Amino acid sequence: MTTLVWFRQDLRTADNPALFEAAKNGPIVPVFVLEDPAQTGETHPLGGASRWWLHHSLENLAEKLPGLVICRGDARHVLPQIARETGVRSVYWNRCYEPHAIERDTEIKALLKDEGFEVQSFKAALLFEPWELTNKTGGSFKVYSPFWKTAQQQNVDPPLPAPRNIEVLESTHGEVLESLGLLPSKPNWAGGWDGLWKPGEEGASARLKAFLASGLEGYGELRNRPDLPNVSRLSPHLHFGDISPRQIWHETWQLIDNDDGYRKDGLKFLSEIAWREFSYHLLYHFPELPQANWRPAFDAYPWRDAPADLTRWQKGETGYPIVDAGMRELWQTGYMHNRVRMIVASFLVKHLRLHWQHGEAWFRDTLLDADLANNSASWQWVTGSGADAAPYFRIFNPITQGKKFDPDGAYVKTWVPELKGLGTDWLFEPFNAPASDLERAGIVLGRDYPAPIVDHATARQAALDGYEAVKRVGQNAA
Repeated sequence: MTTLVWFRQDLRTADNPALFEAAKNGPIVPVFVLEDPAQTGETHPLGGASRWWLHHSLENLAEKLPGLVICRGDARHVLPQIARETGVRSVYWNRCYEPHAIERDTEIKALLKDEGFEVQSFKAALLFEPWELTNKTGGSFKVYSPFWKTAQQQNVDPPLPAPRNIEVLESTHGEVLESLGLLPSKPNWAGGWDGLWKPGEEGASARLKAFLASGLEGYGELRNRPDLPNVSRLSPHLHFGDISPRQIWHETWQLIDNDDGYRKDGLKFLSEIAWREFSYHLLYHFPELPQANWRPAFDAYPWRDAPADLTRWQKGETGYPIVDAGMRELWQTGYMHNRVRMIVASFLVKHLRLHWQHGEAWFRDTLLDADLANNSASWQWVTGSGADAAPYFRIFNPITQGKKFDPDGAYVKTWVPELKGLGTDWLFEPFNAPASDLERAGIVLGRDYPAPIVDHATARQAALDGYEAVKRVGQNAA
């Protein structure tokens, strides 16, 4: 029996249930469809960085599956057409969980079944289906800690091997990968990324092994240091499924089982994988998460409309070095260290009082790992408008955050090189440095490095005043 296998966020051959089951039945027709948001109505399309990664992941998958059909269009029309013309009997895919994807997949499944095709979907992107874990009352989780506690009590299926023999049916459908126009040009702002990242299944496997061998020890504490290599950097690989969370889960547990000394750091690492699961849990149960405050009281927050300030934040020209370092790392590499993500996000919504959706949109366009669930849930978490959100009064001080988590200034000096000559005493607050220190460093504020866009104390108080409006709405609602 020939089966069409529809690839989406699962661009791998190992631990790919749809591919594994299809290959057992006979020949396959592997298909990837690049959809046009204008046709599908998708309101949160792939950003430029994600499109770059997608190109290279597809390139890697096509090497393993010669004959991979790559095409563009509306999958609701493209898939039935290819299924009919290739004479397949079945169509398999691994499930996606974004609201538009659920609606689209449900429609496609009905269309195909009406035409007599067998249709099956599988779990591949998550450890647990969003409906599998419930709280004590049988409802969805709204707080992460009990979600994580419950997750640890579950069995996680072992990852599947890659099929040994995959027979790919020749097809005349599709087009060359380059015709999709996924790579940037004029300008090629990703010109240096080939040396930084290795998209694809082998790159993901190598990254996991390297992290477990040299980055996991001390992870619980050192993961907060952007100047150190104690983070996995697996999130871009998870984004398009170069690797599965089950593979990560089981390889990490294998290490813990072999050496209990890794238990504390290993569990902390796996709790971060579970945070991704929690984000998908939230998105599934609250599909408005990407465009609406999870806590409706935040509709009352008095956001500012300041496009010039948003641009300075995007360019890394706020005058606060740890913020600017993060934004420049993002632009130059497609990635930002997680601790710094929290700092720059807090700065946008609490210092500049610009709506979190501006940040979500910028991260979605520039982050290689911009999952809709993670991105939306995390921005709302920082803002205070989301589930299990950070307290509204937690407003990161970008000066003390820099001093604490980049104590030698190595991270800031890497991404804000114009401040290299400044000592660590003033590196995170050059606007407070004595004139003599600035002169020795060859820095003129406003010329070599921008003056601060806002005063921290003033901005903090303005943010707290804004949150008072939210509190009043919440009290009235109660």
